[in-house]
Amino acid sequence: MKRILLLSCVLVSLQVMAQKKTKADPATQQVNANKEAALAALSSAYEADKKTALQIWEYAEVGYKEVKSAALHVQHLRDAGFTVETGVAGIPTAFVATYGSGSPAIGILAEYDALPGINQSTSADRDPIVGKNAGHACGHHLFGTASVSAGIAIKELIAAGKLKGTIKVFGTPAEEGGSGKVFLVRAGLFNNLDAVIHWHPDDVNAITTTSALANKSAKFKFYGISAHAAAAPDQGRSSLDAVEAMDNMVNMMREHVPQETRIHYVITSGGKAPNVIPDFAEVYYYVRHPKRKDVVEIFDRVVKAAEGAALGTGTTMKYDIIGGTHDLLINKTLAEAMQINLEKVGGVSYTEAELNFAKKLEASFVGAKVDLTTAGTVRPISYISEGNSGSTDVGDVSYALPTVGLRAATWVPGTAAHSWQAVAAGGTEIGTKGMLVASKTMALTAIDLMSNPVLLAKAMEEFVKSKGDYKYKALLGDIKPALNYRD
Repeated sequence: MKRILLLSCVLVSLQVMAQKKTKADPATQQVNANKEAALAALSSAYEADKKTALQIWEYAEVGYKEVKSAALHVQHLRDAGFTVETGVAGIPTAFVATYGSGSPAIGILAEYDALPGINQSTSADRDPIVGKNAGHACGHHLFGTASVSAGIAIKELIAAGKLKGTIKVFGTPAEEGGSGKVFLVRAGLFNNLDAVIHWHPDDVNAITTTSALANKSAKFKFYGISAHAAAAPDQGRSSLDAVEAMDNMVNMMREHVPQETRIHYVITSGGKAPNVIPDFAEVYYYVRHPKRKDVVEIFDRVVKAAEGAALGTGTTMKYDIIGGTHDLLINKTLAEAMQINLEKVGGVSYTEAELNFAKKLEASFVGAKVDLTTAGTVRPISYISEGNSGSTDVGDVSYALPTVGLRAATWVPGTAAHSWQAVAAGGTEIGTKGMLVASKTMALTAIDLMSNPVLLAKAMEEFVKSKGDYKYKALLGDIKPALNYRD
């Protein structure tokens, strides 16, 4: 009998303990309730957000010229109750929108610039739009819209008394080569934040866990002497010869730089007529490397090539720095927190019509085909580098404070960034569905950061360790924003 009574007491105790374990504490319940509210709000906002994104897709405004795109975001944030400061850091199309007060203070980055020289309709066949000189081949029309919407969802929770702290949405122009965020970092606009969240359109759903390439860019301008190319060639000094000589020397230099280096250029001005020796020519260069120190050293060698080209052709040269960005510091603490939220949100499902569109678009891809169903999945978190990648001015933000980001499948799996296929998918619901994945994941992550001081403290500890004793210095120096670099 005693054994039976003892067993009964043990079973009762185990049941009580099990109930305590399964019953979430009030703080966790509030976090879960906030997350469900945010998910519902963003689902409800989807149609309006889709309209905004596709409007900005139509605008397709290039770096520092995103007047209508920025204005649309600013209006939505003001209508939602944010205080918005425009024209920050000396950039007319940059803004900071703020709601709430005190700590924790979380930032969300928004981009909205398009790429020049590429455009496309929403057709799965190559179909440039006549008269249009730019397109959203990197999906920034989706980027900015998702970020603004996530910020508004957090604002609603603060306004309802469900969250405490400050939410800021940063309108950051000219990511594509203009280094817009660098000027915001340099102006100290991120100084009083605890963490920053960002995302980027892609063909997969995954947390950003590998670094980006540091980058330094400039326009090299050569000045010569005009003359008749046939009647008086001896009287002329060709600036185009100087550009070609520089390009030839840099191309030979490729053999003698670290293999991870990437150098690209376009001749932006090379004269107007073959029979007129051009007295002005210009070439626009990017230099990239995983390490910021190596970027600076290799860029300086490119400058020497330009100086040698001018000397050898009897011309003069000057160069204007356009951009400069750091590599990207990965914060594993925040990445793993965001991974949980991305898995909760899930991937993108295609309708039959969208799947047919995807298959037709896939036929135009160069290289190996990719499983289209991966748009509906979330990649496991991994810190194994996939090799060389692009550059981003988010890198400079990551040296200011803990930063975390994701990629969402706004493009058909297998799509290359900066392609007409990316423009096409981004102008359809394939793109806007991926945008919703991003806005939801960012909002859920912001809720975690604003609800969990231990998470923030751990992220800051990792950030301080990762940065080490490095004192941040912008790679582009003290120049003003190159507001006309796309002219």
